[in-house]
Amino acid sequence: MQTVRIKRPVTPCFDMEAFMTMSRETRLGGAVAERIATLWEQWLPLLNVYEIPNNTTVWLAAWLPEQVEKAVEERWAVSPSEGHLYNNLAQFLCMSAVQEILPEVEIRGCAPVPRPVPALAEALNSLGISYKGEGPALNRMYAVVTHYPHMGGCEICHLQTHCSKGHGQTAGIVLPGHDETDNTA
Repeated sequence: MQTVRIKRPVTPCFDMEAFMTMSRETRLGGAVAERIATLWEQWLPLLNVYEIPNNTTVWLAAWLPEQVEKAVEERWAVSPSEGHLYNNLAQFLCMSAVQEILPEVEIRGCAPVPRPVPALAEALNSLGISYKGEGPALNRMYAVVTHYPHMGGCEICHLQTHCSKGHGQTAGIVLPGHDETDNTA
């Protein structure tokens, strides 16, 4: 069976404020901010976004290639703090693309992950990405697969039992030095 794939052209604008919020940064130096904006422009043409229709459902997949993963890993080796920002930028670019097509994802704060059914696995394989083992992790570090159009939230998400958001822990991780509580008292 031939898998139908529809490439979706997207050009999400870089939103520095939203990026900083996601990164939990309150300030970025001028040189770092400029480098991040330049990376956005370099990585945007590498972004892959596809609509994948099936008999009963449609999925949306967005991912960045291995080239971006290597750039992030190289930056981590040189400067962990900048590596962290590069990592966040790659994630932010994928989510921004999904949010451009599915604004509900931004409103709800989540792109529910579909079950890794055989038809989806086959379609992703035909695009050069695949599930690791039984799924839901993909072989691309920066990738999002969700339902199209947006449907539901936690109740349909394949990651529901493992998701911190689904368990009321929406704050995410706290990096050392970024905690908001004063533990000196």
